[in-house]
Amino acid sequence: MNVLVGCEQSGVVRDAFLAAGHDAWSCDLLPAETPSNRHIVGDVRDVMAWGEWDLLAVMHPPCTRLCNSGVRWLHKAPPGRTLDEMWQELDEGAALFSDCWNTDIPLVAVENPVMHKYAKERIVNYEPFAQSVQPWQFGHDEQGPDNEKKRTCFWLRGLPNLTPTGTLDGTTARESVHKATPGKDRWKERSRFFPGLAQAMADQWGCIERLVAP
Repeated sequence: MNVLVGCEQSGVVRDAFLAAGHDAWSCDLLPAETPSNRHIVGDVRDVMAWGEWDLLAVMHPPCTRLCNSGVRWLHKAPPGRTLDEMWQELDEGAALFSDCWNTDIPLVAVENPVMHKYAKERIVNYEPFAQSVQPWQFGHDEQGPDNEKKRTCFWLRGLPNLTPTGTLDGTTARESVHKATPGKDRWKERSRFFPGLAQAMADQWGCIERLVAP
């Protein structure tokens, strides 16, 4: 399949689909963390119109103003910011989510945390998320990168829910994402995707026979 992985710098999801034999590309406003001829610097909404993509996986659309955990900033702006700026960022985030969710690409997966009501009201053709998973559900090594607690919600169109593939039970899962040290790169570390989850996406969503089966 022709796969576009939007809002991804790391290339984790892109590389999982590449390894599975698909024509996969990542896209982000920022350059790839590791140089790659499979990364496009640009707005995912522009790149969506470039060709006949079969699957769009938007993994990290800006969620700071959409997520339920940050709704308090819409009522009392953080230091140095204004409420007008907060609501403008909410409108921009909802518009991006809407454009990705309503694209004419046949198969779509958009990842985001749980949303608050103001975000839901602004998203065109909003539907509840199809599934939420934890990275540790796709891991096998307690010391590995997948053994983390981070609830991940998927909005899916034309795709089945993922089946967990790991052997971990969550009792030893770390909370590195939630306890990330404050700093200029904190947002990047908190949005980094997980290889076991990416592998499951490539294996399960990349199987055309399963997707077209009655």
